Amino acid sequence: MTIWLADLAWVDGAVRERVALDIDAAGHLAAVTSGAAPGATSGRRIKGLVVPGLANLHSRAYERAMVGPEGMDRCLAVLTPDDVQAIAAQLYAECLLHGYTSVAAFHALHNAPDGRPYDDPAEMALRIVAAAEQAGIGLRLLPVLHRHGGFGGAPALPGQRRFIMPVEAYGRLCQDLAEYAPVGVAPHSLGAVTPAELQAALVIADLLGPTTPVHIQAAAQEREVADCLAWGGCRPVQWLLANAPVDARWCLVHATHIDAGESRALAASGAVAGLCQTSEAHRGDGIFPLLPFLQDGGRFGIGSASHFSVSPVEELRWLDYLRRLEQRRRTGVPAVAGASVAARLLAEAAAGGARALGRPAGAIAPGLLADLVVLDPEHPTLVGRRSEALLDAWVFAGNATPVRHVMVAGRWVVQHGVHVRGAEIAAAFSRTMRRLADAL
Repeated sequence: MTIWLADLAWVDGAVRERVALDIDAAGHLAAVTSGAAPGATSGRRIKGLVVPGLANLHSRAYERAMVGPEGMDRCLAVLTPDDVQAIAAQLYAECLLHGYTSVAAFHALHNAPDGRPYDDPAEMALRIVAAAEQAGIGLRLLPVLHRHGGFGGAPALPGQRRFIMPVEAYGRLCQDLAEYAPVGVAPHSLGAVTPAELQAALVIADLLGPTTPVHIQAAAQEREVADCLAWGGCRPVQWLLANAPVDARWCLVHATHIDAGESRALAASGAVAGLCQTSEAHRGDGIFPLLPFLQDGGRFGIGSASHFSVSPVEELRWLDYLRRLEQRRRTGVPAVAGASVAARLLAEAAAGGARALGRPAGAIAPGLLADLVVLDPEHPTLVGRRSEALLDAWVFAGNATPVRHVMVAGRWVVQHGVHVRGAEIAAAFSRTMRRLADAL
């Protein structure tokens, strides 16, 4: 057992002083005690405010190497397994430095550039596992099942050849990868799998275990909604809710274009809406109806998707600011009793992200993993703030990260604002980016 004594920690919805954190050998919080008397514990001191780390619930790692979708096909044509590992490790280190402590890797890049499987079909996915281990971030690996180029089993496009995998091979891949990392299933979207293939993916999920996460992109763009209506006579989220066992283990990523009925039904299902605001804004896809969804009791988490930002607080800012712009008001997401807007956003995103990853985390409480972020109260963004005002300032003020230390499952991976393997990871990333620049 290791004991740390935090000057301040956000526990049970409030910033509390002198919090003793007992962490067991498996990296779980065995006990959390607020108001520990001076000298009552021999724990080592944590200077700063300790908050729970957040989950990045939707990450397509290789896109970190792309300026935008314009360069995707060219970049896909030259990416090697070594490249993918270097890119993912750099991405995950950056995520940790900003306060993410775990990631759901929506991993679709299975094949060689010519579309043929590698000698080991798990080659690319294992590079994601290696990158997560190198960076020290918590991982939920989501191999993606991508079969078609549109609704109704339309043929895949040439640029999708690195993604395509037969269902049987996909099942074997998921089973094999489960020996190396926690695995979920990810049918890419209703346009990329047929109903029968979606059902096959759910059978694979059940074989992996009854709580295996299921992630699917849905209703990201208006065209997708129109195509789904033309194919099946209903909207994507409507179709899923009517034809699939959507429940608390599901994460519907984006879900941008849902109507009031879909919002109510999605909230009632217990599924998590995976909101990637900076990526969705970059593409101009639309705005998720967050306020009615929250009123219906909906759960959400945040993700960086294409990684135009790797900052969880920037995702949270956009969640609030878009609502302000929609309503033309100086308040967006409403606060709840006893908590500020920032505190509500952080609490709900942390809990929703942990649920989407199936990871026992998302709060500072006994039994959960010690996924902890330490904020520097002397950082210019936070200095002079007290209590919840520290959270408000972190979310809404400044762009430089005030993250001082980061712990994942009881192990420090960022110390004094520096990733413990940052130099090594950055050097490999630099080599990769220079090679890609030459190749493109």
